Amino acid sequence: MIVRSPVYQDKDYPSLDAGIRRAVQVLVDNGIETFESCEGGPGHSYPEPAVRFHGGPGDGWAALAACLELNLRPTDLRRIWYILDYTDVTGPYWEIVFKEKFC
Repeated sequence: MIVRSPVYQDKDYPSLDAGIRRAVQVLVDNGIETFESCEGGPGHSYPEPAVRFHGGPGDGWAALAACLELNLRPTDLRRIWYILDYTDVTGPYWEIVFKEKFC
């Protein structure tokens, strides 16, 4: 069952970009442990709106299902590994990318 909830307010997550807040809320409310997000665009860490999250093989599909059900318009679901100092591999992690920011 997909959880539908109201949009977080700025006071709930003061450091969270307003343009990705809705997606983070949907994921967290549906049991997804997020750890990084950005609304994307010039001056931001990511070129597009994206959320990264922890989880096993099924968690990416659960996140995608929640986003599709609520019409958040995801464009990519990625399983990623970070390479630290050009030698150490960490992960995998999930990343979901969206067509546009949510504001």
